[in-house]
Amino acid sequence: MTDGTTGTGRDAAEPPDDGSTEIGALIGRLAVPGDMDRETRGRLLARLARLLGANARRAGTAGVAGGRWLADLLVAAAPHIPVRDLATLREHHHGLAGEALADSVVRMAGHGTTAVGAAGGALAAVQFTAPPLLLTAPAQLVAETLVVAAIEVKMIAELHEVYGVRVEGSGTVRATSYVTAWAKRRGIDPLEEGTLTGALGTAAKSALRKRLLKTLGRSLTTIGPFLTGAAAGAALNRAATRRLAGAVRADLRRAGPGIVVSSAVPGTSPAKVLRLPRADER
Repeated sequence: MTDGTTGTGRDAAEPPDDGSTEIGALIGRLAVPGDMDRETRGRLLARLARLLGANARRAGTAGVAGGRWLADLLVAAAPHIPVRDLATLREHHHGLAGEALADSVVRMAGHGTTAVGAAGGALAAVQFTAPPLLLTAPAQLVAETLVVAAIEVKMIAELHEVYGVRVEGSGTVRATSYVTAWAKRRGIDPLEEGTLTGALGTAAKSALRKRLLKTLGRSLTTIGPFLTGAAAGAALNRAATRRLAGAVRADLRRAGPGIVVSSAVPGTSPAKVLRLPRADER
């Protein structure tokens, strides 16, 4: 974690994982839209795809089926995603503030998911023309799905910073909260069951699995000959990121600035909590 980031942050007391540390680190690195060149991005995506293939074999068919494996990977990777605080965001976006800063954050996230979609689609296009390699395409598309999700989780976290809706708590709590927000396409609601805990509730797990499978399904439509997959992947990812940003920003505008969202601590209470209207109240 670099200076000036709030991060989702890995907790110091967390035990070593089951070998997925490199997967989480790669997803976190690829989640940072910036000056990563196409060759580096493609190399890292290919490495991630190979690791995911091995991880899937260890997880077995039952673990992979239904999206549970995908969801577990994203939750495990979330603490690796660097999140910038407001001061750092303003510094990195040439002093912008308010809606202009939010626009810039969304634009950079869109560039990131576009680049990942193009890289994934380009590889799928090569594999489409080489039948013996076609079986490796799913691992590449799973990698793309997880990286796109991570970029959008990062965007959501930083939009909360921009709009003054701060999420307090351990790194695990913040990471879980932002992943839940991504799954439900909303700003964080602390009054909803399971939002501000270190583990996803049943409803959040179901929403996350469905959202990841939908994102993967979108990626599968980009498999095509030549560079048609690259163009399709880029366009679909860019449009989806913008739609997500619009929904989350609408929630955060209603919440207003100066809100602190914190997990329950015995003997204390949050200074202020965010309560968003339910879908049927809009």
